[in-house]
Amino acid sequence: MHVLVIDDERAVRDILVRACRGAGHSVDEAKGCVEAASRLVRGDVDLALCDIQMPDGNGVDLVRSIRESGIDTHFIMVTAFASMETAVEALRVGASDYITKPFNTEEVLHRVQQIAALRGLRDENLVLKRIARRERARFRFMSDSMQAVERLAGKVAPTDSTVLITGESGTGKGVLARLIHEQSRRAEHLFVPVNCSAIPENLLESEFFGHVKGAFTGADKARKGLFLQADQGTLFLDEIGELTMPMQTKLLHAIEEKEIRPVGSEQGRRVDCRIVAATNRDLQEMVREGTFREDLYFRLSMFHIHIPPLRERHEDIEALIEFIVDQARAQRGTGAIPMTIDPDAERALLDYGWPGNVRQIENVLNRACILAEDNLITCGDLPAEIAFASGRGGAGASRGTPIPGASLRDRMREVEAGFVYEMLSLCDGDRRAAAQRLGIGLSSLYRKLEEFEAFGLSRKTPFARQLSRRAHPGVE
Repeated sequence: MHVLVIDDERAVRDILVRACRGAGHSVDEAKGCVEAASRLVRGDVDLALCDIQMPDGNGVDLVRSIRESGIDTHFIMVTAFASMETAVEALRVGASDYITKPFNTEEVLHRVQQIAALRGLRDENLVLKRIARRERARFRFMSDSMQAVERLAGKVAPTDSTVLITGESGTGKGVLARLIHEQSRRAEHLFVPVNCSAIPENLLESEFFGHVKGAFTGADKARKGLFLQADQGTLFLDEIGELTMPMQTKLLHAIEEKEIRPVGSEQGRRVDCRIVAATNRDLQEMVREGTFREDLYFRLSMFHIHIPPLRERHEDIEALIEFIVDQARAQRGTGAIPMTIDPDAERALLDYGWPGNVRQIENVLNRACILAEDNLITCGDLPAEIAFASGRGGAGASRGTPIPGASLRDRMREVEAGFVYEMLSLCDGDRRAAAQRLGIGLSSLYRKLEEFEAFGLSRKTPFARQLSRRAHPGVE
């Protein structure tokens, strides 16, 4: 916790600063209201031990102005001018507590710890809410490769080692990171996930390390930052390979020194969070290319876990199908009729290659459970790309014939996907040019491509191949 001691008496400040530092808190000091206000408006002070009567102002007025600014700093008022009226006024404007001089340092530290506990309760409540939301049955893997992954996670979880998780998109890297957190000594603190590729480059430092009020244009209030949010818990850095080189340098310093400095602050903050990183990129190749720091790679890959793609562990697919369908039934409430899968649909699901891995199979089956009539999933409830599959891994899709149960909507989506992908091919992958030729906006094209991917449609749909043969005779 970061404490600010505000008192015009040097001796009093020295006593309080030594006591708070001895208790493990980071401490700053100010000798009057004006100096204190300039520190407090930055928004990075958790608790202020504040005198009431000072030469340049009144502590009660300081509390009032800080509260009106919306800054979330706790105040314990310390004064030699003890009166019930002053105490009531200080509490009324937002102070948390009130003690008088001369004071016992042990009593002061007791009050400080009470405030620290109060601030911690809010984070604990967040943890409990998150745990309650995700409380559900856990899938049991059938494949030897994933059972080995679970064993590795179980071994590293109780340690504080950084962990690097690699694997294709949709393989469940985030799920594994959360499992490691839940099995660690940090499980009662926050698990803070962040997608590094989703943060604009100019906001990376502020998002990771926080900022004080007024640090830059638009910083109208202080921000805690991801590292401080994850203090005592786990910070999950997904898509770590997307970070810029300057940010990689700052991240390495924060991990090695266990200290961050919010943007605009002169005060470093100690932080203790476990780092779990994930990527679908080849970081070793990026190191060779000079786009990823070698020292950061070695720091992150202290313990490396690779998750194999779903196509390499076919024995998990059947179990996943059963698990996801059962979960969908459970969400409909107690007493819901069990969902069943038509043999042809089950065969199509098992034969498909699942390029989108677990994420794709979840999307497909959750959609099928919504579309299914009479609690029976048929081929008509599956995307056409999957319903057409007739060989292991979808290889037979090019030879397959349309399954009579496929819905008109699925067929139309496949036709649309084939036409869009063929236009992209004719435009050599230039999405802007393809959007213009299709007569749609670029953002609409991106949405359609995301939809096609979610439903397992690719350039290899039967209609796309047919268009390709027309546009490029003799080329398969």
